[in-house]
Amino acid sequence: MRSQASFLILSLTPLRPRCYRETMHTSPGSVRPNRLIHETSPYLLQHASNPVEWYPWGPEALQASKAQNRPILLSIGYSACHWCHVMERESFENEAIASLMNRHFICIKVDREERPDLDEVYMQATVTLNHGQGGWPMTVFLTPDQEPFFAGTYFPPDDRWGRPGFPSLLKKIADAWEQDAAGLTSQAHQLTERLKNELKAVLPISVSTSVLDEAVTQFREHFDERHGGFGSAPKFPPSAGLSLLLRCYRRTGESRTLQMVTRTLDAMAAGGLYDHIGGGFARYSTDERWLVPHFEKMLYDNALLARTYLEAYQVTKQASYRHSESTAFHRGRGQGVERHPR
Repeated sequence: MRSQASFLILSLTPLRPRCYRETMHTSPGSVRPNRLIHETSPYLLQHASNPVEWYPWGPEALQASKAQNRPILLSIGYSACHWCHVMERESFENEAIASLMNRHFICIKVDREERPDLDEVYMQATVTLNHGQGGWPMTVFLTPDQEPFFAGTYFPPDDRWGRPGFPSLLKKIADAWEQDAAGLTSQAHQLTERLKNELKAVLPISVSTSVLDEAVTQFREHFDERHGGFGSAPKFPPSAGLSLLLRCYRRTGESRTLQMVTRTLDAMAAGGLYDHIGGGFARYSTDERWLVPHFEKMLYDNALLARTYLEAYQVTKQASYRHSESTAFHRGRGQGVERHPR
């Protein structure tokens, strides 16, 4: 099957930057609240004063999309998400951008912590359409039957960084829907069927040692010899991958496998990713050296890292790993998710 988003991605080459001045932004008290004012989610209530005519996910929004034959613009985020707040400030509070959204789409805002079911389904679509990349804010365009045909994450308010600005994206998708809604609907249906097949439960199967050896080889190909970790910036703590490598080391005794683990754990604990005052680890490093963190700590990250450092201590008996495990564990247990200030 042809790449599901190829017809659209190829047409989204950045246009000449168009800047929106700060004077076009709306202060929270100057507009009538939208439908989110009646919600209970703190994240949705934060968007109740946007000039965007947000709907919560529900029958009213879905029926409006079908009745008006408009695609759905689905935006999923959560309160502790830094870039969710950036996109709100840059785009959702901008009257010109909100006008484009309201004119061409039924706009639905979802709190992923309130609806993890929707988040899981549409994140799979986002990752599939973006070659394995996903995140929040999640920006997904759906047919009136809620089938995705284009997805991304954060979009800036103007064309920059080699990606289209949100207004350019809105116009391209609106034009594509007007010119070939049937084609978009067909491709969205094909993608949906593919995702359904991938979501089907499969029976457990045994994994041969050759598959594990191949996984180690792939990790080795992407390993950063100088700074630890895998790939380039931004770098996320590869907790699950390191745990797998530790198990492979226990099976094979290959020192090179263990070295990838220890080099990465040492670099993360020594760098700015680790909070040397408050304890715990930030969500990711903005650079390849683990030096400058994204100032956001997540409970699930620290829970996974606590286990990985503990396993590394069990294998190496290196005391520093036990200390890192302890601080990650107590950070997660004591404070949980740290909300990023707006």
